[in-house]
Order: sequence, then C-alpha cells, then structure tokens
Amino acid sequence: MVITTRELMERDILRQAEEILRSRLSTGTVLNQPETTRKYLQMKIADKPSEEFGGLFLDNRHRIIHEETMFYGTIDGANVYPRVVAQKALRVNAAALIVYHNHPSGTPEPSHADRAVTKRLKDALDLVDVRLLDHIVVGYEGTVSFAERGWI
Repeated sequence: MVITTRELMERDILRQAEEILRSRLSTGTVLNQPETTRKYLQMKIADKPSEEFGGLFLDNRHRIIHEETMFYGTIDGANVYPRVVAQKALRVNAAALIVYHNHPSGTPEPSHADRAVTKRLKDALDLVDVRLLDHIVVGYEGTVSFAERGWI
C-alpha cells in the first residue's frame, strides 16, 4: 500500500483538529456546548473500523472528570454491559454521564439495539443516582443525539 503526500497531509490536519477539540474538552471543561462535544466525538471515532463505546463522565456542574472507551466490538456491534458502566461511574465519582459509540457504516441512525441498551443503561445508572444525559451515535455522515430526539 502506498500512502500519498496528500493522505499524509490530511491525516496531519485531522490529528491537529482532534487535538484542538480534545483541548477544548479536557478534564474540568464544562460541557455546555453540545455541538463541540459532537464534533469532538465525530473526529475521535467516526472513522474507526469497528464499533467503540465510551463515556464522558461528569461532575454535578457537567465538567469532565474522566473519559474512557469501555467496549470494543465488531463492524456491526459491541457488547455493552450496564453494570460495568455503572461501576466506572461510581469509581470516578461521576454525577452524570454522556455515552457515545460509532457506526462504522457511517450512518449514525440508532438501531433498535442502540435504543434498548440506552434504556438498560439509564435504568442501571438511575439506581446509583448517576444521570444519563445523552447517548450520541457517531458516523462519518454526522451524529445523532438521543437527548435531542427526546429518547432520554
């Protein structure tokens, strides 16, 4: 496989853009601009060849206290365990959480399985007083917010 100069330049530009967005969403950053969060997540995982599921763990004032990719899957799915997510939230003392995952197909439209796991996550997190603020599905065609659709 031959990598062209243009491809190298594009990768460098994308890496720099990701670093800019990452600096805007560093630990302690207040998440009050959903568009910045969506852009960051799109840069971070839209081009991944298999599904990745992660979370932005927040304090009471919606400041980031931890970010982690928790589950890795295949080209068409990832097993997500609400118990593991709840344990992580408690371990980092999170008051709220935004979860995210990518669709390697590029289309961010949530599946029925996405909606089902989100409900299970919300139910599990409610039991330990951690608010699930959003589930953002990412594809290279865009993002979909469960909160904006009224599903959370």
